[in-house]
Amino acid sequence: MTARDQARPSSAGPERPRSSRDERRDRPAQSAALIQLGERLRTAREARAIDLLRAERDTKIRRHYLEALERGDPDALPGTVYSTGFLRNYGRYLGLDAGDLLADWHRAVGDAPPAPVSLAPVAVEAPGQAFTFSPGVVVAALLVLVLLAFGTYLGLQLLRFTEPPPLTVIDPATAVVEVAEDTTSYALRGTTVAGGLVTVRAPGRDEIQVSAGPDGTWLTTVELRRGENPFEVTAVDPSTGKGAVKPVDIVITVPSSPVEAPALDLVSPADGVTVENGAIPVKGGVTNATEVTVSAAYAGPAPGQPEQSPTPRAPGTVRLDVGADGAFSGRIDLTAGAWRLTVTALGAEGRTATLTRAVTVVYRGLNVVIEIHDSRTWLRVSVDGGISSQTGLGGKVFPAGTTLTFTGTNLIELRTGKESTTFVTVNGTEYGALGRAANPGSWRIEPGKPPTRAAGG
Repeated sequence: MTARDQARPSSAGPERPRSSRDERRDRPAQSAALIQLGERLRTAREARAIDLLRAERDTKIRRHYLEALERGDPDALPGTVYSTGFLRNYGRYLGLDAGDLLADWHRAVGDAPPAPVSLAPVAVEAPGQAFTFSPGVVVAALLVLVLLAFGTYLGLQLLRFTEPPPLTVIDPATAVVEVAEDTTSYALRGTTVAGGLVTVRAPGRDEIQVSAGPDGTWLTTVELRRGENPFEVTAVDPSTGKGAVKPVDIVITVPSSPVEAPALDLVSPADGVTVENGAIPVKGGVTNATEVTVSAAYAGPAPGQPEQSPTPRAPGTVRLDVGADGAFSGRIDLTAGAWRLTVTALGAEGRTATLTRAVTVVYRGLNVVIEIHDSRTWLRVSVDGGISSQTGLGGKVFPAGTTLTFTGTNLIELRTGKESTTFVTVNGTEYGALGRAANPGSWRIEPGKPPTRAAGG
């Protein structure tokens, strides 16, 4: 009996209540109708080769509710309103007439259709048709893939030719960096396009260019000076000729401590000293200096002595070694006359300290300076009858540019392998080469006399 029949008035009087015996008698017929309705649903689904998992995904109805509909089991459904909504959507999804399904359902369960309820529409996806592959479809798909790949390649190339190359500086990590005071160079590292040409510029310096590797990384070393060192880094893609949007500016600062001027203390020679030979000892100490030099300028003849002709030639600058404690010592060889010595201490960044001394050289006895010019020469020298330790008994070969000084009282004898390369100065008087030819010869030098050839020499 349907709800409509229950609502209709009876001419026979009030309807008597249904007993449990009546409900048991009607349930087999009701179950058979629901099972038949469920079979229609299941048959329609299987005809479309749709499994319950796909039906659940497409209809958004849980699988166990779909199974309950196909079993004809209303007790497993949430309620009349939801059950009829599920049945309506599922029937439409399977291509069945939803109105017929709902009517059969209400007749089977023995109730009247509920009042319309506004439900949010549920999107139902129709089952897709099975797709079959054919040679034409495969060829068409391959052509589409080839066209897509070619279009992608053209797009990438176009993008490459229109976009500037990237440029990144990895080290230093910041645009402004300060390094240790003793740092003299820095390795710049970064990335750009593969094979990109990277240029590093700094004011007053030659620009540096380096090519990036296949992975786009680049590395170059720059020299640093004290203070701020500004650098500008740019990059160009050689294949397109395009440069980076803007350069990367870097400032590397090398701190500098105040530079103290060197201090110079001269122990010897004393100012105004007179010596009786030309070997002038120079001794003293310095601070904040790494080098000491001594030079001399001729100031005229010694007091009481005539002017020399030609004017004595000043020796070259002499460099003296400076010890770890700042002490220095050495000598400078001078001829007869008045001289002005200049001692200079050289410190950091070109700072200097200078002292001068007046020195007079008045010879007593003999002072002979021998210089070797042009080529190496063998030489043996004796002083006042004794062999000089500078040459030894067998003599010694000295290279060009050698200067030797010998001091004696009455006689200095020398034998040279090449007279033309042996130049002699006696007590400040220059006599030049002993001969014009590169021949050996023996010579005698005595006070007040020029060198003379020895007998048999």
